[in-house]
Amino acid sequence: MEKIYPDSEVELTPFLARHYDLLLNVVTLGFYRRFIRKAIAAMEITPADRILDMGCGTGRNACLMYEYLREGSVTGLDISEIMERQFLEKCSGRPGVRFFRQRIDIPFDLGETFDKVFISFVLHGFPHEVREVVIRNAYSHLQKGGTFHILDYGEFDLDKAPFYVRIPFRMIECRYAFDFIERDWKSILREAGFREFREKRLGGRYARLLTAVK
Repeated sequence: MEKIYPDSEVELTPFLARHYDLLLNVVTLGFYRRFIRKAIAAMEITPADRILDMGCGTGRNACLMYEYLREGSVTGLDISEIMERQFLEKCSGRPGVRFFRQRIDIPFDLGETFDKVFISFVLHGFPHEVREVVIRNAYSHLQKGGTFHILDYGEFDLDKAPFYVRIPFRMIECRYAFDFIERDWKSILREAGFREFREKRLGGRYARLLTAVK
């Protein structure tokens, strides 16, 4: 499939999409399992929450969020047919979990609102004007008082980061990510209508879960 954003790394090749979870575990030496569990725990999910997972990938995160639910639900959005198959396989037998093939980088309307919207290491891979579209989509799909949870890189000066952060970042990340880490995301979200921010630092100062209230 031809990439929509040629300079982005969030659009995966078929090989990477098929083996995404395994490769992520190997590259992070198993760290990602603990990392994502801590991030989802920090979302403060309640049993009745209706959660929208934008750019949901293989369903790993949706399954972890589902562990906190009873009568709630998780709705996953992704454009990849390969991810759709993995999501449905991983989440089979879990009532209230569903998948829609949907681009999140263009305006859309699912006809319902949610208590929480979650996006994990996707936003940094878009041009900034596209990120603003994603944020508007999140805002429009949240009920009043709902929360938007962005799990991604924090804000930091790459030139001052230690070599074990600086070198891998420069080797593997797309050019949009360099712009992402320099922006004031609370100000951007405030301009989009969000308020009452909180953050959970993960992986030192270089990754975080940023939560904003509608």
